[in-house]
Amino acid sequence: MVFSTIEVAPRRDLVRTTDVNPDRYFSDDAMIRRVLGEYAVALSGPRALLMMAAHPVAFEGFFMSTGALDDPYARLQRTAVVMDEIAWGSKKKADAFTARVRTAHATVRGTIPADAGPYPAGTPYAADDPDLLLWVLACLVDAADLLYRGYVGPLTRDERDGLWQDYRVVGECFGLRPDAMPADIEAFDAYIAETTASLWVTPQARELGRRIVLEVPVPRAAVPLREAVNQMTVGLLPARVRKGYGLRWDPARSLALRANQEYVRRFVLPLLPSRVRKVPSARTGQPLGARLAA
Repeated sequence: MVFSTIEVAPRRDLVRTTDVNPDRYFSDDAMIRRVLGEYAVALSGPRALLMMAAHPVAFEGFFMSTGALDDPYARLQRTAVVMDEIAWGSKKKADAFTARVRTAHATVRGTIPADAGPYPAGTPYAADDPDLLLWVLACLVDAADLLYRGYVGPLTRDERDGLWQDYRVVGECFGLRPDAMPADIEAFDAYIAETTASLWVTPQARELGRRIVLEVPVPRAAVPLREAVNQMTVGLLPARVRKGYGLRWDPARSLALRANQEYVRRFVLPLLPSRVRKVPSARTGQPLGARLAA
């Protein structure tokens, strides 16, 4: 994938045809609300970060140059707050959030310091580069899609396409032009496969990977849960990316992962009450900011 230097699209008034409330981007039945409304999907964050960081240009632009390497989970938390506002909040507040993000991105410029696979030293990056923005967006979508289908339930082709169409709206909120994003879920899947084939995990990215997957500080009582999440994250990575991070995997672990997914999908989630299974925004229809202000 070649990173371009074309100008990012200015914000425009986006409209969802299914939106019953013109002041919001998404209706109650939007796929993005259905997927992000599940607490289980929040566990997709580490996988998304690892996929982002496996791209040398994205790693420099979004981690090394923004300080996210020092606290990657703070970055995930900020991203979650913005996504919460876009999915459940008002267009006005969502636009204010994304405008601040775009202003911050506009100042991040540089070049990668060393050769990294197909990317030679000196390859330029910019945090508002459309190709870089698309990869970051795609990593979020791909991880959420995998977690939902693995632990919550299957999605039809049209449901997956609906999820991607919703995220295309998110992409436009961050300045991506419609023609700079895959048009449908088939094109999205092809884009993920093509870009994954060009990924190259740098030594710095491997450091980030260890901190995300192996060294997250948790209370001693939570260590077993951390290890379970670690195994899930490692197992859901493409084999090429997993190898790049130096993370071990084998058929026995793969079988255990599939069994765990089946157990959670069939016997755990269906029995959980909404207050445990669903995020507050999904239960109330109000984003975090609105609930805090109430």
